[in-house]
Amino acid sequence: MDGERRKEELAKKRQKLAELRRAREERKQVFSQTNQASAVADPSVKTTDLERDRKDKEMDIDSLVKSLLADKAGRPGTPSNAEDSDGSDKGRAEKGRNFSISMHSQYTPSPSTSVPPSPQIPALSARYIPDFSSFDAVILDIAPKEIVLYSKEVQTSENSFGPPPRSEEEIRTEILKEYEEKERLERLAQEEERARLEAKKKENQRVKQITDEERKKILNSTEFSEFVDHTTKIVERALNENYDFMKDYSVSKDVESDEKTGARVKHMCSFFDDRWSKNRSVTDVNWSKKNPELVVASYNKNPIAMNEPDGVVLVWSLRLLERPEFIFHSQSDVLTVAFSDFHPKYVIGGTYSGQIVLWDMRAKSLPVVRTPLSANGHTHPVYSMQMVGTQNAHNLITASTDGLVCSWELDKLLEPQEHLELVHSGHNKTDEVSVTALGFPDNETAAFWAGTEEGVVYQANRYGGARGKAGINQYDSYRGHWGPITGLHFHPLFGPVDFSDLFLTSSVDWTVKLWRAKSVSKPSTSTQVIAPLHSFEGSDDYVYDVKWSPCHPALFGSVDGTGKFSVWNLNVDTEEPIVSTQVGQGKALNKIQWDKDGRKTAIGSSDGRVHIYDIGELCIPRENEWALLQKSISELIHTTESHSGRYALAK
Repeated sequence: MDGERRKEELAKKRQKLAELRRAREERKQVFSQTNQASAVADPSVKTTDLERDRKDKEMDIDSLVKSLLADKAGRPGTPSNAEDSDGSDKGRAEKGRNFSISMHSQYTPSPSTSVPPSPQIPALSARYIPDFSSFDAVILDIAPKEIVLYSKEVQTSENSFGPPPRSEEEIRTEILKEYEEKERLERLAQEEERARLEAKKKENQRVKQITDEERKKILNSTEFSEFVDHTTKIVERALNENYDFMKDYSVSKDVESDEKTGARVKHMCSFFDDRWSKNRSVTDVNWSKKNPELVVASYNKNPIAMNEPDGVVLVWSLRLLERPEFIFHSQSDVLTVAFSDFHPKYVIGGTYSGQIVLWDMRAKSLPVVRTPLSANGHTHPVYSMQMVGTQNAHNLITASTDGLVCSWELDKLLEPQEHLELVHSGHNKTDEVSVTALGFPDNETAAFWAGTEEGVVYQANRYGGARGKAGINQYDSYRGHWGPITGLHFHPLFGPVDFSDLFLTSSVDWTVKLWRAKSVSKPSTSTQVIAPLHSFEGSDDYVYDVKWSPCHPALFGSVDGTGKFSVWNLNVDTEEPIVSTQVGQGKALNKIQWDKDGRKTAIGSSDGRVHIYDIGELCIPRENEWALLQKSISELIHTTESHSGRYALAK
């Protein structure tokens, strides 16, 4: 389309040039005729007329050129040729002037040339003279439209944009300068950091003087006390580590063994605190199953310190011998205490007032939860409790001396989940059964056995069903003791043979008795007295507690009022303990508890001390221990059946 339009414009230009030439030829003819006529008529005015005619011609030519240029400027869409693209309208005006000058120089006659006279043309006066007016033309210089052609091979030339690429030497020099500048900045940063640390070190070395009031405020603040207590515990644990740092492995020393000296058990340590243990008695001890180095002990009232809490619970650690890890308080004497089997941070206690209290090792010394003193719960002393169930479904079973057994959830201690009154119609004065000891066989959550102040053990059910009614079994009674029962413990369930139906009881009648529990699936329909399988009478005072070993089937330990700790092995001897040792200063021993490995025992004394003993290799059973115990139990059962009337006649 652009090519055809350009051809049309060129054709129009050629037509105008042809008209211009024709007009010029006509003027030549008129001019020659006029000159000839004027020369013939008046030779004096010949020169003047020629000059006027020349000026008229020049003006006509200039007007024509200007009209052509104005016509072209009025068409902005008309493309220009190659000659117009280089210059402006000024150049075209110059060409017009040159053309007029050349015409003037061409038609100006010289003096030596004679101009022939032109004949008179009568029609000359009738020639039309156009009226020209001058005006300022506005010239717009519009750039021609750029025609862009694309190539598939190259889109842009190498030097189309930007400056030429730098040389390799220039790039290397620039990189070197940047690297040097970076190193300089890093050195400055290091120097500034070094100067800052030195200034800080000098500031720290400068001792800040504080006033006496500020010192007292810091020393009395809770944060400072907690910090000192925590950090000193860590240091003491490290110092109490039982390791000989000066041991020389190149030198062999003959050390007397325990077997040669006759000491089959070894005293490890004793826990005592001058403030919290003095003038108090240990009422119960228990090991932590989650943290085997922790042992908890409960204490009764200190009759001398009236401003101190009545009940105290101390958590001791084998790594911290000089002071307790935690100290817990209670408004009433704490008679029994234990770590929660499923919440290792919880410590549970039963009190003389009947309240069940719960402490959290993450909190302060006061209980986080406690049961209310109301008719829904216990109102008499709680001497025994046990956790039964599994991780997802478990309950705390407690029993008080008024014969009330309650089941609790640790998250809801405001009210018992269930309660059961133990009554027996055979009592002379009252139907209530005063419970002093409580025991559940392993894997049993409904049936339990209760030791009482009268020295009788009763079997009871938490729920009614095929086993019988809820409460005490009125027909079966385990009689053999002549005084209140102080401890009751069932044989733990482990090993190839199940002895979980065996249980031990201790009493103030100076004996420990072995019983075989009757199956709860076959309740009696008539009154039946069950006698013990055997009576261990090796003590010279009250026997306050007895516990089976958790790893040896035939081993158990007992403590009595003379301060004697006895270890019995049914496979070795049933009449005398295999080890009997005097503990402490001969004070009465109230409680005993094995750790979960069965190697160490914690013994609570009436003088406020907790003694830790290691029985060594005595806790390691042989392969035939279960078979030997089964044989020993069979012999004891046979002997008991042959003397079945002994305890009935004694009654």
